[in-house]
Amino acid sequence: MTNLTSLLVANRGEIAVRIFRTARALGLATVAVHSDPDADALHVRDADAAVRLPGAAPADTYLRGDLIIKAALAAGADAVHPGYGFLSENADFAREVLAAGLTWIGPPPEAIEAMASKTRAKELMRAAGVPLLDPVDPAAATPADLPLLLKAAAGGGGRGMRVVRDLDQLKEALDAAVAEARSAFGDGEVFAEPYVERGRHVEVQILADAHGTVWALGTRDCSLQRRHQKVIEEAPAPGLPASLRTTLHEAAVAAARAVSYRGAGTVEFLVTADGRPYFLEMNTRLQVEHPVTEAVFDLDLVALQLRVAEGAALPPEPPQPTGHAVEARLYAEDPAQDWRPQTGALHTLAIPGGVRVDTGFTDGDTVGIHYDPMLAKVVAHAPTRAEAVRALAHALAGARIHGLTTNRELLVRSLRHPEFTAGQLDTGFYERHLDTLTAEAPDATAAALAAALAEAAPAPDAPLAARLGGWRNVRSQPQTRRYRSVGVEHEVQYQPVNHPGIRVLAATPCLVTLEVEGIRRAFHVKQNSNKTEIYVDSALGAHTFTPVPRFPDPQDRTEPGSLLAPMPGTVVRIAEGLAPGSPVTAGQPLLWLEAMKMEHRILAPASGTLTALHVATGQQVEFGALLAVVQEEPQA
Repeated sequence: MTNLTSLLVANRGEIAVRIFRTARALGLATVAVHSDPDADALHVRDADAAVRLPGAAPADTYLRGDLIIKAALAAGADAVHPGYGFLSENADFAREVLAAGLTWIGPPPEAIEAMASKTRAKELMRAAGVPLLDPVDPAAATPADLPLLLKAAAGGGGRGMRVVRDLDQLKEALDAAVAEARSAFGDGEVFAEPYVERGRHVEVQILADAHGTVWALGTRDCSLQRRHQKVIEEAPAPGLPASLRTTLHEAAVAAARAVSYRGAGTVEFLVTADGRPYFLEMNTRLQVEHPVTEAVFDLDLVALQLRVAEGAALPPEPPQPTGHAVEARLYAEDPAQDWRPQTGALHTLAIPGGVRVDTGFTDGDTVGIHYDPMLAKVVAHAPTRAEAVRALAHALAGARIHGLTTNRELLVRSLRHPEFTAGQLDTGFYERHLDTLTAEAPDATAAALAAALAEAAPAPDAPLAARLGGWRNVRSQPQTRRYRSVGVEHEVQYQPVNHPGIRVLAATPCLVTLEVEGIRRAFHVKQNSNKTEIYVDSALGAHTFTPVPRFPDPQDRTEPGSLLAPMPGTVVRIAEGLAPGSPVTAGQPLLWLEAMKMEHRILAPASGTLTALHVATGQQVEFGALLAVVQEEPQA
């Protein structure tokens, strides 16, 4: 048995904070590492000690295993937990941790190595009798093989994945997948397999000790995904026949035993519409969605990881599961704008009680460009699935999140969608329903009116004369205010207790009470510090309004055809042969911008000629930077 005393977490953000919480409960000292942008991050503030990793980019900081091991030794840590992502599935890093005399909180390096490549893992699983999809040689693909899914052999998180439905697009998609995989993982190997339409992503959590015990801790459904990355997960996976659950459990245990696994891991499967399961991959680490399994089994998986690493034996059988748990990933992103990640100050992050919230942020923190834009994981557990789904949707709907565009409204609508509430889950959910899930909330006019009334209301500490008058003063003409929200402009006019269909009951700078079509509604209003945005929250939804100036600034105008950076990021690719003077066609990808672990294509806005190219591969750009200019060809 090993007796651990101090734990370094080789990670950042939400997962580091979550691991520290368990470490403290077990009496372990905690050590954080941080890049320069993360110097004041929550995981740093939360640890007993912290060590700087000089630089900003992951390649210079959280992916530098040598610096992390030096940090652990310097801070007196005797164990390293990798969390998920970064070096968590790097067998060489695990070996270096062990060689430094530290305890590795993870599976043996040999097990990580065996499962590191999806192609090698599939060969291993085939030998173990685990069901697989047959691979397809892209060079020999025929129309009968379509649709195809291209996947990077190394890594995960949706990087290097493409769906191909037309053979004419196969070469371009393959080149793009290879380039993205090489950029993200340093390995350009890509393979192809059949793409299963309306399949379900179902996985099994496993936990194994060094004494031969392997637990299969139920199933999770992770079918609701965007860009092949999970958005909503739940345990147990609903609607699976008992025989299929048994098959999945047995296959997961077989996969773990095939590589002499130890610690926590996840075996992922694709389940077809007719109930046939196929092995996808084994993640040799803790998963983002592990809290739903913890809730259902009443376990702390991090605590069990630590005890297994100390040499403790698991009981022969795991505890019995109870109830149902659902998790939603709250991202700083705009689903209506191709899931564009958001950066900037997070003024408010407040989620009502009754649910578990795992986060790496607090009010006033900044979401930067270098890392994943997930703000928090919100988890509800209840005796039944319907109750858990309802509780999670209610908590998210009541949350106040100010400063950044998020996917909160999408999550609420997803949880309340008839297909989801009925348990009809598959990976094509967002492809079918994204437009309706991202439509503007129906109470925009009332919310805009609340914003205007709050702006006009005197502060509570204003002189008595102002508080007695303020917005209630009778004026001969209605007051007009204009706001912009998600690209739509709203104009509201108001007089004392007089607005079509709306009666003003009370207004202060923070709270406006309106009677809307006979129903009393409370609107909570908050302005950011520089008064450029107004946030309005109500039971009907949340809105962010930008006051529209009466006279537009001429400096806001840009040259026609200008392509501006939609976010801060790094130019990772430029279309082959692209240079000033090149002809382009509308919708043609001109360059690729990487931001917050996602790759974004910058498309030609019209057919014409590229007249200017202001960036080069590897260049970092700020939000709104001029990337290129396309002169549209004149209409015939």
